[in-house]
Amino acid sequence: MAGGSAIRGSRVGAGPMGEAERGDAAPRLYVSYFCSNGHETRPAFAAEAVVPEVWDCPRCGLPANLDSENPPPPPKIQPYKTHLAYVKERRSDAEATAILAEALEGLRARRAKGEVIY
Repeated sequence: MAGGSAIRGSRVGAGPMGEAERGDAAPRLYVSYFCSNGHETRPAFAAEAVVPEVWDCPRCGLPANLDSENPPPPPKIQPYKTHLAYVKERRSDAEATAILAEALEGLRARRAKGEVIY
């Protein structure tokens, strides 16, 4: 006689399998989106949901829209900017020269007083 459980191979909360026992699925609407690389994506939406104009392509990540003849162009990617580039956007060369002169003057005054500066 083999010992064991009557629910072997099942998990807690598992119900009967199949569509008939679970009920009907909600009505769905499949919409085609097209990206500039020629990929077509067909996500499913609820029938009463508002369909978005733009969707991200899951294959290449570019934006896709509903018009197969005129997909949206790839977005312009800004190059990486250094901290110095951001500072130069905010300050003119004259302002930078004045700030540097002020900092050097303060440093020289501290050295003249005998403060240890590393």
